[in-house]
Amino acid sequence: MSVHLSIVPLASLIAGILILLMPRLLNYIVALYLIAIGLIGLFGMGNIRFH
Repeated sequence: MSVHLSIVPLASLIAGILILLMPRLLNYIVALYLIAIGLIGLFGMGNIRFH
């Protein structure tokens, strides 16, 4: 049995939990998330999988 962990769903989960706990962080979390997704898209790291 192998577990495949992708960066994007994990980042989304963490961001969602932080927003629920501290709503004031919403702007920062969204900004960081968008920057991370942009960098992943630019550098083609979207296919990285952790086993």
